[in-house]
Amino acid sequence: MKGFARIATGCCLLVSLALWPAAANAQQDKIAQTGMKFLSFSPSPRAAALGDAMSAMEGDARNLFYNPASMGWQRAYVSASMATTQWIADIDFYAGSLSFRPAGGRLGVFGFSFMSVDFGELEETIRFDNDDGFMDIGTFSPMSWVFGFGYARPLSDRFSVGGHVKYAQENLAESIVGYATEGDNEYVRADNSAGVYAFDFGVLYKTGFRSLNFAVDARNFSQEIVYEEESLQLPLTLSIGVSMDVMDLLAATGTGAQGRKLHALRIALNASNPRDFSEQIKVGGEYSFLQTFSLRAGYAFPSDVQGVTFGVGVQRLFGNGGFSADYSATTFDIFSTVHRIALSFSL
Repeated sequence: MKGFARIATGCCLLVSLALWPAAANAQQDKIAQTGMKFLSFSPSPRAAALGDAMSAMEGDARNLFYNPASMGWQRAYVSASMATTQWIADIDFYAGSLSFRPAGGRLGVFGFSFMSVDFGELEETIRFDNDDGFMDIGTFSPMSWVFGFGYARPLSDRFSVGGHVKYAQENLAESIVGYATEGDNEYVRADNSAGVYAFDFGVLYKTGFRSLNFAVDARNFSQEIVYEEESLQLPLTLSIGVSMDVMDLLAATGTGAQGRKLHALRIALNASNPRDFSEQIKVGGEYSFLQTFSLRAGYAFPSDVQGVTFGVGVQRLFGNGGFSADYSATTFDIFSTVHRIALSFSL
């Protein structure tokens, strides 16, 4: 099994190195070329506070939104989480996840995820021959949601793989395309909704050097969606990441073993190549004290308006389970600060 893990890891590395430059050079200008952009949203306060550098971070069902292979290292029998985000322009995101590790992990880890977007009410208008050039005819409420099922499993004590299949639906409400009869106020409407299956894949490799992890993942593989005559691709993103608790380096000298029991400082780094934006470097750090209190900070660059993200977390562990509460705040230049909150528990 270990030999297979080494072979699989080598293959993944070769594939990722081969695909990375091709994907990076496929399009010179990659701005706003995708649909269902909400699928690339980061719902986890912890992840956002780490600059979304989550590919190589071990976890539970919450990692389905980042690298499904990370879920394979879950130790609890069941884990659940709920999160909410107050986004820009009074848009609200709601997300949740649930995972099971039956038979002591011999069958792998099964997970479920969902996320929905509440855009609120928007004004609906049509062109009209008056001084304003339009007429207000009421309001409409677009909506988006996605449900997913994931599976992850360690193939050895160092290597895990995972996948995540999702069904996403986006309803942009009905648009007016004409009048039922000439001079009548009855409108002919056209439906503007689309649904599609999407897939995420990932691998995570524990290098064996202290707590250094390496990971590769790809999110939102799918066919194109079509609105009327316009087709759009989903926000496919390829990522490579590393993470490590740097307190391990102190413990290795024999002078920091006791301090390592009290303190942890995990650093994470991601290089991502999204389909509709320039390549990004994401970096984050998490300091934890007594495995109870955490302070986090992260940054992604280049970025048009997003600034530094800060976050805090409080958790209480018992055995392989526990509960936690996380919060993050992301600055957005001229826009309002984005707040994320999440509650999680595991047994």
